[in-house]
Amino acid sequence: MTSQHSSILANRRGLTFWSQWVTAMLLVSLTLTVIVIQHYGVTPSEYRLLGILTLLGSVPCYAALQVYHKRHRLLSGLGRLAAGWGLLLGALLTISFATKTTGIYSREVVFTWAVLGFAVQVLSYLPLHMITRMHSRKLRKERRSVIVGTGALAKDLAEKLSHPSRVPLAGMITTDKSDPNDECGLPVLGNLENLRDIILREHLRRVYIAVPLDEVAHIEGIYIDLLDMSVDVVWIPDFGSMLLLNQSISEIEHMPAIYLNESPISSHPAALFAKEAMERSLALLAIIMLSPVMAGIAIAVRRSSPGPILFKQERHGWNGEVIKVWKFRSMRLHDDQAVKQATRGDDRITPVGAFIRRTSLDELPQLFNVLFGEMALVGPRPHAITHNIYYTDKIRAYMSRHRIKPGITGLAQITGHRGETETIDKMQQRVNQDLNYINQWSLWLDVKILIKTPFTLLSKNIY
Repeated sequence: MTSQHSSILANRRGLTFWSQWVTAMLLVSLTLTVIVIQHYGVTPSEYRLLGILTLLGSVPCYAALQVYHKRHRLLSGLGRLAAGWGLLLGALLTISFATKTTGIYSREVVFTWAVLGFAVQVLSYLPLHMITRMHSRKLRKERRSVIVGTGALAKDLAEKLSHPSRVPLAGMITTDKSDPNDECGLPVLGNLENLRDIILREHLRRVYIAVPLDEVAHIEGIYIDLLDMSVDVVWIPDFGSMLLLNQSISEIEHMPAIYLNESPISSHPAALFAKEAMERSLALLAIIMLSPVMAGIAIAVRRSSPGPILFKQERHGWNGEVIKVWKFRSMRLHDDQAVKQATRGDDRITPVGAFIRRTSLDELPQLFNVLFGEMALVGPRPHAITHNIYYTDKIRAYMSRHRIKPGITGLAQITGHRGETETIDKMQQRVNQDLNYINQWSLWLDVKILIKTPFTLLSKNIY
């Protein structure tokens, strides 16, 4: 894909976001103004400030959750809109608590505005979403395409592009080494020698080149041959055999750069800032709300057996930095020079410890790790340092889990890969889920994991 084409796509996405955002925020501001005037007769300065903070805060919140992205279906888009509005209101509430200004606002006004503000956004979202989708479908019909290649990479691409929301595919083109009889699910229109004739005959507007690495010599020839034709030429590199981490394509001073391995911290700095702000705010709120529960657990742990209330174990954090992870002590004091995972019927675990481990209440002190910035609410679970040393040379890309902050919960935990990992295969499955999380990371994914986590707390695999 050329830099010019990438720029056009980026501009279209930006136009979609800003047009819908401006419409939504105008309605939200108008709603706030009407409610305040009906209540006070005028618009006090604190509500004007609230309107300004709403405008400023809505941009990062909505952009991070990709609220107005055209690929979302109606229900998914409305869900992201609700999550973005909730995130924005949570941020405003946090600011209000921090500045001790909650008392200057009328609860009735704020609650009414929160409900009606979301309602008017939904009303504006529905027609704009429909118009955007209709425009996208019209553009897709004009992008009739063909794939050069019939191998595994080409078939995989064909399967992905065959989705109704993608571009219409006319068929595939064979190369010198490809077998025209391969079952690819699409008609084989011919070979490279008659590619130009096929493009004119089929009214094609895009050519995808999906050939193995040993056939890349074809790419320059195809590109040069099609320069004088009105078609886009898109190269799909054959990286299927490589383990990639958060890969992306960018430019360095107009030179194309393919990032095979990049941390989300460096590739999504604004979104990661939003994630940290959201999680620290939620951690502080959870600590305040759960303080009676944590106090009760602390008393029970103290009475269960001699020893400290908190257990602090060194774990690897972000980028391999050693941190001390807090937990309520669930075991009797013992020699832990050789760290051993807890197992079913482990005699080191106290009765109180067995309960708080099974319900995951022993991990509540990790909210302080989140508050201090050492951990995240959602991320790969931190393992003991000795376990990391053991698995590093046994599981490929094992330490790549630490390219992002460790979390209290994560994708591995909600997909059943928690508890004891007595075999290499079980740990491999957990690591695969952790790497999937890093590759697929978004604030919306974090929200879904947080919602699903309570339903996994009584897993039978927790000892």
